[in-house]
Amino acid sequence: MTAHINPSILSADFANFESEFATITDADAVHVDVMDGHFVPNLTFGLPVVRRLIEISTLPIDVHLMIENVDTLAVGYADAGAASVTFHQEASKTPIELARALKGAGSKAAIAVKPGTGLNFVLDHLNEFDMVLVMTVEPGFGGQRFMPEMMDKVRTARAEIVRLGLDIRLQVDGGIDENTIEIASAAGADTFVAGSSIFSKSDRNQQIRTLREVANRNFGN
Repeated sequence: MTAHINPSILSADFANFESEFATITDADAVHVDVMDGHFVPNLTFGLPVVRRLIEISTLPIDVHLMIENVDTLAVGYADAGAASVTFHQEASKTPIELARALKGAGSKAAIAVKPGTGLNFVLDHLNEFDMVLVMTVEPGFGGQRFMPEMMDKVRTARAEIVRLGLDIRLQVDGGIDENTIEIASAAGADTFVAGSSIFSKSDRNQQIRTLREVANRNFGN
Protein backbone atom coordinates (compact mmCIF):
# COMPACT_ATOMS: atom_id res chain seq x y z
CA MET A 1 0.00 0.00 0.00
CA THR A 2 1.18 3.49 -0.86
CA ALA A 3 -0.60 6.20 1.08
CA HIS A 4 -2.29 8.96 -0.86
CA ILE A 5 -2.21 12.48 0.57
CA ASN A 6 -4.90 14.84 -0.70
CA PRO A 7 -4.56 18.39 0.67
CA SER A 8 -7.86 20.11 1.32
CA ILE A 9 -8.04 23.59 -0.19
CA LEU A 10 -10.48 24.57 2.52
CA SER A 11 -7.29 25.68 4.32
CA ALA A 12 -5.74 27.40 1.29
CA ASP A 13 -5.86 31.04 0.21
CA PHE A 14 -9.07 31.25 -1.80
CA ALA A 15 -7.79 34.27 -3.73
CA ASN A 16 -4.64 32.53 -4.98
CA PHE A 17 -5.48 28.94 -5.82
CA GLU A 18 -3.04 28.66 -8.71
CA SER A 19 -0.08 29.74 -6.58
CA GLU A 20 -1.31 27.55 -3.71
CA PHE A 21 -1.44 24.53 -6.01
CA ALA A 22 2.21 25.15 -6.91
CA THR A 23 3.16 24.53 -3.25
CA ILE A 24 1.60 21.04 -3.03
CA THR A 25 2.96 19.35 -6.15
CA ASP A 26 4.01 16.24 -4.16
CA ALA A 27 0.38 15.52 -3.30
CA ASP A 28 -1.59 12.73 -4.95
CA ALA A 29 -4.70 14.85 -5.57
CA VAL A 30 -6.29 18.12 -4.55
CA HIS A 31 -9.31 17.71 -2.28
CA VAL A 32 -12.13 20.16 -2.99
CA ASP A 33 -15.04 20.41 -0.55
CA VAL A 34 -18.30 21.51 -2.15
CA MET A 35 -20.78 22.70 0.50
CA ASP A 36 -24.19 24.20 -0.14
CA GLY A 37 -25.15 25.69 3.23
CA HIS A 38 -28.01 23.17 3.52
CA PHE A 39 -26.63 19.63 3.83
CA VAL A 40 -23.93 21.22 6.00
CA PRO A 41 -24.06 24.73 7.50
CA ASN A 42 -21.05 26.06 5.62
CA LEU A 43 -20.98 27.37 2.04
CA THR A 44 -17.96 27.01 -0.25
CA PHE A 45 -17.78 26.40 -4.01
CA GLY A 46 -20.08 25.36 -6.79
CA LEU A 47 -19.56 23.75 -10.17
CA PRO A 48 -18.23 26.84 -12.05
CA VAL A 49 -15.42 27.30 -9.52
CA VAL A 50 -14.59 23.59 -9.45
CA ARG A 51 -14.50 23.51 -13.24
CA ARG A 52 -11.90 26.29 -13.18
CA LEU A 53 -9.89 24.54 -10.45
CA ILE A 54 -9.75 21.44 -12.65
CA GLU A 55 -8.43 23.59 -15.51
CA ILE A 56 -5.58 25.11 -13.49
CA SER A 57 -4.53 22.04 -11.50
CA THR A 58 -1.75 19.71 -12.60
CA LEU A 59 -3.00 17.19 -10.03
CA PRO A 60 -6.23 15.19 -10.10
CA ILE A 61 -9.18 16.85 -8.39
CA ASP A 62 -10.88 14.85 -5.63
CA VAL A 63 -14.32 16.43 -5.16
CA HIS A 64 -16.25 15.87 -1.93
CA LEU A 65 -19.90 16.85 -2.30
CA MET A 66 -21.62 17.92 0.90
CA ILE A 67 -24.79 19.04 -0.81
CA GLU A 68 -28.47 18.31 -1.14
CA ASN A 69 -29.85 17.23 -4.54
CA VAL A 70 -26.68 15.19 -5.05
CA ASP A 71 -28.47 12.67 -7.25
CA THR A 72 -29.16 15.48 -9.72
CA LEU A 73 -25.98 17.52 -9.41
CA ALA A 74 -23.09 15.08 -8.86
CA VAL A 75 -22.60 13.93 -12.44
CA GLY A 76 -21.92 17.52 -13.49
CA TYR A 77 -18.65 17.39 -11.54
CA ALA A 78 -17.63 14.20 -13.29
CA ASP A 79 -18.51 15.77 -16.64
CA ALA A 80 -16.31 18.74 -15.70
CA GLY A 81 -13.30 16.42 -15.34
CA ALA A 82 -13.08 15.61 -11.64
CA ALA A 83 -10.95 12.50 -11.16
CA SER A 84 -13.05 11.36 -8.22
CA VAL A 85 -16.46 12.45 -6.96
CA THR A 86 -17.52 11.59 -3.42
CA PHE A 87 -21.16 11.89 -2.39
CA HIS A 88 -22.77 11.28 0.98
CA GLN A 89 -24.90 8.22 1.56
CA GLU A 90 -27.14 10.44 3.67
CA ALA A 91 -27.86 12.79 0.74
CA SER A 92 -28.57 10.23 -1.99
CA LYS A 93 -31.84 8.42 -2.61
CA THR A 94 -30.26 6.21 -5.30
CA PRO A 95 -26.57 5.73 -4.36
CA ILE A 96 -25.93 2.68 -6.53
CA GLU A 97 -27.37 4.34 -9.62
CA LEU A 98 -25.42 7.51 -8.84
CA ALA A 99 -22.13 5.63 -8.47
CA ARG A 100 -22.68 3.95 -11.82
CA ALA A 101 -23.55 7.27 -13.47
CA LEU A 102 -20.36 8.87 -12.12
CA LYS A 103 -18.26 6.02 -13.51
CA GLY A 104 -20.09 6.31 -16.81
CA ALA A 105 -19.12 9.97 -16.93
CA GLY A 106 -15.45 9.10 -16.49
CA SER A 107 -14.94 9.74 -12.77
CA LYS A 108 -14.18 7.43 -9.89
CA ALA A 109 -17.21 7.06 -7.63
CA ALA A 110 -16.85 7.34 -3.86
CA ILE A 111 -19.34 7.23 -1.01
CA ALA A 112 -18.97 9.04 2.31
CA VAL A 113 -20.57 8.46 5.71
CA LYS A 114 -20.87 10.95 8.53
CA PRO A 115 -19.79 9.95 12.05
CA GLY A 116 -23.34 9.05 13.07
CA THR A 117 -24.02 6.86 10.01
CA GLY A 118 -23.44 3.12 10.10
CA LEU A 119 -21.54 1.18 7.45
CA ASN A 120 -24.08 -1.54 6.70
CA PHE A 121 -25.23 -0.18 3.35
CA VAL A 122 -21.68 0.59 2.20
CA LEU A 123 -20.39 -2.82 3.21
CA ASP A 124 -23.24 -4.53 1.41
CA HIS A 125 -22.36 -2.72 -1.86
CA LEU A 126 -18.59 -2.22 -1.67
CA ASN A 127 -18.05 -3.48 -5.20
CA GLU A 128 -20.03 -0.51 -6.57
CA PHE A 129 -17.53 2.07 -5.32
CA ASP A 130 -13.95 3.07 -6.04
CA MET A 131 -13.46 4.63 -2.62
CA VAL A 132 -15.14 4.81 0.78
CA LEU A 133 -14.74 7.96 2.89
CA VAL A 134 -15.12 7.62 6.65
CA MET A 135 -15.52 11.10 8.09
CA THR A 136 -13.40 11.61 11.20
CA VAL A 137 -15.12 14.91 12.01
CA GLU A 138 -18.65 16.18 11.52
CA PRO A 139 -18.61 17.55 7.96
CA GLY A 140 -18.91 21.25 7.29
CA PHE A 141 -15.85 23.05 8.64
CA GLY A 142 -12.08 22.59 8.59
CA GLY A 143 -9.83 22.50 11.63
CA GLN A 144 -11.95 20.18 13.78
CA ARG A 145 -10.72 17.59 16.28
CA PHE A 146 -10.05 14.09 14.94
CA MET A 147 -12.54 11.52 16.28
CA PRO A 148 -10.55 8.36 17.15
CA GLU A 149 -13.78 6.49 17.84
CA MET A 150 -14.30 6.37 14.05
CA MET A 151 -11.40 3.93 13.74
CA ASP A 152 -13.74 1.01 14.42
CA LYS A 153 -15.48 1.90 11.15
CA VAL A 154 -12.15 2.11 9.33
CA ARG A 155 -11.07 -1.30 10.64
CA THR A 156 -14.41 -2.82 9.69
CA ALA A 157 -14.29 -1.38 6.18
CA ARG A 158 -10.69 -2.50 5.67
CA ALA A 159 -11.46 -6.02 6.81
CA GLU A 160 -14.32 -6.30 4.33
CA ILE A 161 -12.27 -4.83 1.47
CA VAL A 162 -9.59 -7.44 2.16
CA ARG A 163 -12.11 -10.26 2.54
CA LEU A 164 -13.67 -9.46 -0.83
CA GLY A 165 -10.32 -8.85 -2.52
CA LEU A 166 -11.39 -5.43 -3.79
CA ASP A 167 -9.07 -2.75 -5.15
CA ILE A 168 -10.72 0.29 -3.63
CA ARG A 169 -9.41 3.16 -1.56
CA LEU A 170 -10.34 3.85 2.08
CA GLN A 171 -10.19 7.56 2.84
CA VAL A 172 -10.41 9.51 6.09
CA ASP A 173 -11.12 13.23 6.33
CA GLY A 174 -10.93 15.44 9.39
CA GLY A 175 -8.22 16.40 11.86
CA ILE A 176 -5.41 14.61 10.01
CA ASP A 177 -1.88 15.51 11.12
CA GLU A 178 1.36 13.66 11.91
CA ASN A 179 -0.16 12.02 14.99
CA THR A 180 -3.64 11.15 13.79
CA ILE A 181 -2.48 9.82 10.43
CA GLU A 182 -0.53 7.19 12.37
CA ILE A 183 -3.75 6.10 14.11
CA ALA A 184 -5.84 6.12 10.92
CA SER A 185 -3.30 4.25 8.81
CA ALA A 186 -2.85 1.61 11.51
CA ALA A 187 -6.63 1.09 11.38
CA GLY A 188 -6.42 0.52 7.62
CA ALA A 189 -7.00 3.88 5.92
CA ASP A 190 -4.83 4.49 2.86
CA THR A 191 -6.02 7.90 1.60
CA PHE A 192 -5.89 11.00 3.77
CA VAL A 193 -7.40 14.46 3.48
CA ALA A 194 -5.33 17.02 5.37
CA GLY A 195 -5.92 20.75 5.43
CA SER A 196 -4.44 22.97 8.09
CA SER A 197 -1.67 20.50 8.93
CA ILE A 198 -0.33 21.02 5.39
CA PHE A 199 -1.22 24.60 4.52
CA SER A 200 0.06 25.94 7.85
CA LYS A 201 3.59 24.80 6.99
CA SER A 202 6.19 26.88 5.14
CA ASP A 203 7.34 23.78 3.21
CA ARG A 204 4.10 22.08 2.30
CA ASN A 205 5.65 19.46 0.04
CA GLN A 206 7.90 18.33 2.86
CA GLN A 207 4.87 18.01 5.11
CA ILE A 208 3.08 15.94 2.46
CA ARG A 209 6.09 13.63 2.25
CA THR A 210 6.23 13.35 6.04
CA LEU A 211 2.55 12.45 6.29
CA ARG A 212 2.90 9.85 3.53
CA GLU A 213 5.95 8.32 5.19
CA VAL A 214 4.20 8.04 8.56
CA ALA A 215 1.13 6.47 6.95
CA ASN A 216 3.16 3.98 4.92
CA ARG A 217 5.16 2.96 7.96
CA ASN A 218 2.10 2.34 10.14
CA PHE A 219 -0.40 0.90 7.68
CA GLY A 220 -2.29 -2.01 9.22
CA ASN A 221 -0.13 -2.12 12.36
